[in-house]
Amino acid sequence: MSASRRAAGPLTFGRLKVTSFVHSCVYLSLLICAFALGGPQPFTFVLGLTHGLLWIAMSLACLTAARLRIVSLRLAVAVAVLGGIGPFFGSYEFIRATRRGEAEDTSGASAASPAGRAP
Repeated sequence: MSASRRAAGPLTFGRLKVTSFVHSCVYLSLLICAFALGGPQPFTFVLGLTHGLLWIAMSLACLTAARLRIVSLRLAVAVAVLGGIGPFFGSYEFIRATRRGEAEDTSGASAASPAGRAP
């Protein structure tokens, strides 16, 4: 796998994956704050703003990563289109891509591919 696939400066599969999980945690916190706790301010506002800004940043980053072939187009679309509704779609796609062997780990070695499939 080429060096551009593994990383393009600060844009790596691993960093995008971690950011996606952080975004999912922020969104879950927003849902709990808004619905279970009755929407206390300013917490709901701060979490909502954080979710919105993270969604915009993740959308741009994943679309750029798709152009650089760091992530698949399917993953980028899941983050950019479905991420505004719920970032859990993007986190799920990152897990799916990791299990399918579409990513490389931090050591640069290929992620294990499922039995019977070539990487």
